Amino acid sequence: MSLSHHRELARLGLGRTQVYGIDGYKSCGPTSALTEVGVAFIREEFYRKLANEAADAIIYADAQGLIRFWNTGAERIFGFSQLDALGNTLDIIIPKRLRHRHWEGFARTIRTGITRYGAGDLLAVPAVRKDGRLISIEFTMVLFTGREGQVIGIAAILRDVSARFNEIKDLREKLATARGASS
Repeated sequence: MSLSHHRELARLGLGRTQVYGIDGYKSCGPTSALTEVGVAFIREEFYRKLANEAADAIIYADAQGLIRFWNTGAERIFGFSQLDALGNTLDIIIPKRLRHRHWEGFARTIRTGITRYGAGDLLAVPAVRKDGRLISIEFTMVLFTGREGQVIGIAAILRDVSARFNEIKDLREKLATARGASS
């Protein structure tokens, strides 16, 4: 809320408002229902903006592997608009040769609720853009569970690391060439 909004609430006699932080809010006096609604709105807007506008791709697929969330980072990295992606399977970004292995791992994670890529370990794999170009990505996952504890979907936070991957590949080739020349 802006300072003028806080002043307007005070003028209306709705009590002192809140001091906000990313992790919630800290009370500085009596509150009103209007202030509580304002806090909830600010939090919702914060999370919505964070997820929708992050530079990294954030993709959520339900338990059937259908894409249900696709942010602007995903649009930029993969070239598919939100309209193109929503409702499709993850196959739109998985190279054909890796699809079988991907779906085996996906099904196992949905069934067991276990993945090492949610604990900070990065998974590095190739992916395919809308234009057919292969890119290198790294990502972690967040499992979403239902009331009974069953996995109902998986979100991935992905980053295009193609430039770094290609630099490392070039350096390895140069190192191998230099070692061969010195032998």
